[in-house]
Amino acid sequence: MFEKLQKKIKRTAKRITRRELSPDDVEDIIWDLKVGLLESDVAVPVADELISKVEKALTGEKIGLREDAEETLYNILRESVKEILTTKKEKSIIEIIENKEGSETAKILFLGVNGCGKTTTIAKIANFLKEKGYSVVLAASDTFRAAGIEQLEKHGEDLGLRVIKHQKNADAAAVAYDAIEHAKANDIDVVLIDTAGRMQTDVNLIGEMKKISRVSDPDLTVFVGDALTGNDAVEQASKFEEAVDIDGSILTKMDADAKGGAALSIVQKTGEPILFLGTGQGYDDLKKFNPEIIVENLLPE
Repeated sequence: MFEKLQKKIKRTAKRITRRELSPDDVEDIIWDLKVGLLESDVAVPVADELISKVEKALTGEKIGLREDAEETLYNILRESVKEILTTKKEKSIIEIIENKEGSETAKILFLGVNGCGKTTTIAKIANFLKEKGYSVVLAASDTFRAAGIEQLEKHGEDLGLRVIKHQKNADAAAVAYDAIEHAKANDIDVVLIDTAGRMQTDVNLIGEMKKISRVSDPDLTVFVGDALTGNDAVEQASKFEEAVDIDGSILTKMDADAKGGAALSIVQKTGEPILFLGTGQGYDDLKKFNPEIIVENLLPE
């Protein structure tokens, strides 16, 4: 994907040894970088912002006689991408749980569109926390679909966890409230709240999402996005961020040839970190996010 970019860097490197990079040196590299970013599902506004950042970093860069100019240029590109992915708002689910006072329950709310793998992701997080020694209860606040409740129940059965549920079409916020009260009464460490998959344009479901958030008052609100949807995931995250404050994201389907552009775009648009990457259907197929993973996908060494 970045073969053209690498060739351009190689040609530029040959003529810039022992002098500063000029705007003309940078121009061709920048163009090929932008094309490569767009092909990797990076949103256009995000690609433009990254290009501007890289252009500033490259222009005026001095390349010494003994330096490998090609390597220097390429590393500048990689560091610019890594800088965007490394937010100042690093969040840890474990720290959030540990920082709760006394036996107070931590509440984590999960949001996302239909088909993004949200319920399965919740089960993975539940398994992750259970293995860390925390007690967990699941809230089936996806009352829009009977199948959604059944899916969470199946995960709860597999993991040996209690699922708090109401009947189909019940008040989703009431389910979250009951789960939180159950957790408090039984000294349970964490409540994971599932919600109905909703399109960011569905006014009624977005209104319901706001109500669930208001009632549950979560310690962490997580957007679950499909890494394969590229620009759509960015649009979804932006709209959810407008409705309720997103604290971080989890990207699913990273094992299915996802290029990583969605991760870069979501971080740039929301200013919030990626927490985990989903890499399969198993409960253990959850990887703590590391910017190097996306940098390697976009700009391999």
